[in-house]
Amino acid sequence: MATLLSTPAPLWLQPSSKSNRKLKFRFLPPLRSSSFLLESSTFTIEQPLTNTGQTQTLDFPTGLLDLLFSDRISPSFEDRKQSQSSIERMREEYERLKRRQVRAETEAWDKALEEYKELERKMLEKKLAPNLPYVKSLCLSWFEQLTDAIERETEEQKKAQWKHGYAEYIGLLPADKMAVIVMSKVMEVIMPLRPEGSIPIIQVAIRIGEAIEQEYKILVCLEKMKNSEKRKDGVVKGEEQEDELARNENLLREMRIANIKKPRKKILDIKRLIKKKKIELKPWPKEAQVQLACRLIQLLIESAYVQVPQKESNEGSFEMRPAFRHNLQPAKTEDGKLKFSHGVLVCDPLVYKGLDSSSARHMMVPYLPMLVPPKSWKGYNDGAYFCLPSYIMRTHGSKHQQNAMKYSPTNQLDKVYEALDALGSTKWRINTQVLDVVESLWSRGGGIAGLVDRNDIPMGEKPETEDQEEIKKWKWIRRKARKANSEMHALRCDTELVLSVARRMRSEAGFHYPHNMDFRGRAYPMHPHLSHLSSDLCRGLLQFSQGKPLGKSGLKWLKIHIANLFGNGIEKLSYDLRLDFVEKHLGEICNSAENPFKGQKWWLEAEDPFQCLAACFELNGALKYWDPRAFVSHIHVHQDGSCNGLQHYAALGRFAPEAASVNLVAGDIPADVYSGVAARVLDIIQQDSKKDPKTFPSASLAKLLVNQVDRKLVKQTVMTSVYGVTYIGAREQIKRRLQEKGFIHDENTLFKASCYASKVTLSALGEMFQSARGIMGWLSDCAKVITSENEPVRWTTPLGLPVVQPYRVSKRVQVRTSLQMLCIRKDGDKVSKRQQRTAFPPNFVHSLDSSHMMMTAIACHRHGLTFAGVHDSYWTHACDVDKMNRILREKFVELYSIPILENLLESFETSFPELEFPPLPETGDFDLRHVLDSPYFFN
Repeated sequence: MATLLSTPAPLWLQPSSKSNRKLKFRFLPPLRSSSFLLESSTFTIEQPLTNTGQTQTLDFPTGLLDLLFSDRISPSFEDRKQSQSSIERMREEYERLKRRQVRAETEAWDKALEEYKELERKMLEKKLAPNLPYVKSLCLSWFEQLTDAIERETEEQKKAQWKHGYAEYIGLLPADKMAVIVMSKVMEVIMPLRPEGSIPIIQVAIRIGEAIEQEYKILVCLEKMKNSEKRKDGVVKGEEQEDELARNENLLREMRIANIKKPRKKILDIKRLIKKKKIELKPWPKEAQVQLACRLIQLLIESAYVQVPQKESNEGSFEMRPAFRHNLQPAKTEDGKLKFSHGVLVCDPLVYKGLDSSSARHMMVPYLPMLVPPKSWKGYNDGAYFCLPSYIMRTHGSKHQQNAMKYSPTNQLDKVYEALDALGSTKWRINTQVLDVVESLWSRGGGIAGLVDRNDIPMGEKPETEDQEEIKKWKWIRRKARKANSEMHALRCDTELVLSVARRMRSEAGFHYPHNMDFRGRAYPMHPHLSHLSSDLCRGLLQFSQGKPLGKSGLKWLKIHIANLFGNGIEKLSYDLRLDFVEKHLGEICNSAENPFKGQKWWLEAEDPFQCLAACFELNGALKYWDPRAFVSHIHVHQDGSCNGLQHYAALGRFAPEAASVNLVAGDIPADVYSGVAARVLDIIQQDSKKDPKTFPSASLAKLLVNQVDRKLVKQTVMTSVYGVTYIGAREQIKRRLQEKGFIHDENTLFKASCYASKVTLSALGEMFQSARGIMGWLSDCAKVITSENEPVRWTTPLGLPVVQPYRVSKRVQVRTSLQMLCIRKDGDKVSKRQQRTAFPPNFVHSLDSSHMMMTAIACHRHGLTFAGVHDSYWTHACDVDKMNRILREKFVELYSIPILENLLESFETSFPELEFPPLPETGDFDLRHVLDSPYFFN
């Protein structure tokens, strides 16, 4: 029998075959530390019995073996009782974590409610207000009044002859729980604002409505789970397969047919139950959501008050005033766009007085990372979290995309499901060394290593002068400082939320991120705050839970990873030069790890300082280990595409020069497309600067920009050009870069220089990537043909994902609420021709890069590699980078071995046989198999 040991010994298991519900595993000799997550709900291990040729089958829940990396199966089959006991302990541990996960999903609001009730009880007992954080003390003072108001409203709606649109929804949750949700959501949306700010009523209403609907669906889920457990215990017998709604409808029909004289109340109860079940089975209408939420907001406005400090009120008086007001914001023009008049929720300055960014840590965060592997995806709303409503695609209400997903042929989406499950199976943990550094820096005021400064920019006193130019300048500086302070406040709140989640997950041995995707197939973690998709801070705080020895190549890749994270041009050197750079700075790297605060602080010079610090900790640990190759590493090492959008266009066009410029061909050093475009832009500007300003007005601008052109100036524009950046977008990108340089101070001159530089940059791109431009033009022309029939552009990705572009001319639906008339935007019957046409090329390329990432994720998972993906950045352990590099190149070649453009045209012609589409763009004869030997394709 297999013996489970409490040692870091590996799981020597690898899949030998796969069926729909069970997987069979065979024992292999110990090669290196590895563990495997499984997709199906159960799997089996066929293990040989001692001294016999027989086997025994053991069943486990999904992901159980990966949960306890302290428990491993060794290839010793001597003690059957010990093995069975250890396996049972693993099963129990998995079930314990699963129960914790279900509680975390279902009891968040209940815990908040219980906290308020307990605080209220203590306050009544001791007749003293408890010492609470400001935001909680405010909510506690409003809790009882708001709860009573909701209870009265619920009773009134039950008795009312003419009911409001929200009447059937307001009683679905207890009044006290609704009060907690309303207070929390309102404080959540106003917290990032400054005291003079306001929030549109429609935004608050939608947040509250969605939260209440979600909580109600969680209660339904819990009820179903309880009924399921009762059926397993034999309490409920028969009719397991019959839907409860159908049973109730049949019962009502039979009662009518038989004309059984039952009390009228009973029949009404059954009708009410049927109505209730229909609410459960479909999403709530947006109209009902906002009507319910607006009434609850109105009750909060009527119930919530703040006490005016005695020094601000009349002497000896006790003044209270409303904490919130509902105002009408008049129509105005902002950033060149007309904003219609709309209702806003305004918060009293006294509420903001003690409300700083640190209050964000007390906000409730739904959709936390999971303690066990997510549920495998099996349908549009079947997967990920156990009880929280989970949807595989972020459709933002697009019915056409939802229907395309829901009614896809059986098994068409299997690979998409498998890819998302593979991404969700990756187990993470908090890097406590980095967290300790972040906590220390944050407590000292931030403003370092990319952390936002916790102190506002001084507004400055009004100058004591009558010089209008000086006053005008002061007003401009003040307005700029106010805007910067508002942005910094929002960033502080975000940082507090990130740290709040990190603190909560710090003590966990591991956790998982369930993934879903946007309509193009790009995968995203469902948790919104602390994830590997976010900032340098978040990425530095995360590491793989499962460690692997560095091995022969791992140490090399760890050093290259440090060079990449340091940036500042080092990431554009050859691998050998990057390794030389790290070797020269080993002293600073080790010093950064051992003394990050008072040492040389080399890590602060990095472009990604917290990730660089995490890598410094790792390399320092490895170098001090008795054998660096045996050091168990948990850090994620990245391989990023070289301007990945252009790589996909080069693969479609097959022209060798374009392929070489984005590293589809092997080279001694990585080709840098951004530097190439910058060189061409500089060449054009230098030529223009020599022209006569009388005949060429832009000559003066060219002279001004000659010394300003570099890689950074054009990088963002080049990067987004393949994703449909417009002239206006390019102008704003370049304007921001010129502002950062600080060479041009006059706003008018800055604007004109940005206009000129953006035109030159887009012109240079067109010259250098003619094939990409040709394909983009062909895609746009096809979209123009399709939209002429008032149809959206739709296609199917190589992995079988149906994509429907959601862009339609929206219609405004007016909803009467207790506060005001609200307008909800809904998709109209007409497609937006301009958006469908301009968005098709970038969306199509995004669907291809997501297909490549998913194909790589599936292959890495099947080969036992830990894998994480951030669009065109692929992550794994240092020791597995070579394997991942081979896999991602093979999958890229496999993807483009498919005649993608030909298949796309064929699908268009099949769907619209009466329409005439433009011929396919010309392609070259570049052999894509060169990618297999290109070291800098991803690097």
